[in-house]
Amino acid sequence: MKFLPLVVALSLAMPVALNVQAADKPAAAKKAATPAKKATPQKKAPAKKQPQVRNKATVKKAVEATTPVQSATKRLTDGELAIAKTVYTGSIQCELGANISVSEDTNNPGFFNVVSGKERFYMHPVESRTGAVRLEDARSGAVWLQLGNKSMLMNQRKGERIADDCKTRQQHDVAEAMKTAPKGKGLFDN
Repeated sequence: MKFLPLVVALSLAMPVALNVQAADKPAAAKKAATPAKKATPQKKAPAKKQPQVRNKATVKKAVEATTPVQSATKRLTDGELAIAKTVYTGSIQCELGANISVSEDTNNPGFFNVVSGKERFYMHPVESRTGAVRLEDARSGAVWLQLGNKSMLMNQRKGERIADDCKTRQQHDVAEAMKTAPKGKGLFDN
């Protein structure tokens, strides 16, 4: 009994399939009767350009070359340029055998390169209310404080001192004078 529905379905589908085949044959005959056209050369699609591989250094140089930049020295105020003239430069010995090198940037007056071991900072003077000479590198968070008797290099982001008790010859003389000078009255002395 299961064969009966199958036979009925096939008998209904056969005439439809034969009609479809018969319709395809005249179209094929027409194609054969018409002469073949010459193949026209097809235009090739334009070759895709290979994406240029750019490294960060190349991109950075290109951006720097095309971007108008204000001179670094013009960004400093007159007060900051005056502070820059009082910064001690050279190799400065610090406690625990540390050594700091402070050198002025000849291309940008008022800016300094401060080197401590492998760490390098590009600093500029900042006015302070305390009278201390203060150089900052905002990018790294480093601060160079220069007092009369010593200097120190700190990292504000990490909250630590990189080098302390750094003394030039002038600062060493001031520190010795402070030790031998008589102490004045303190704030709470009568």
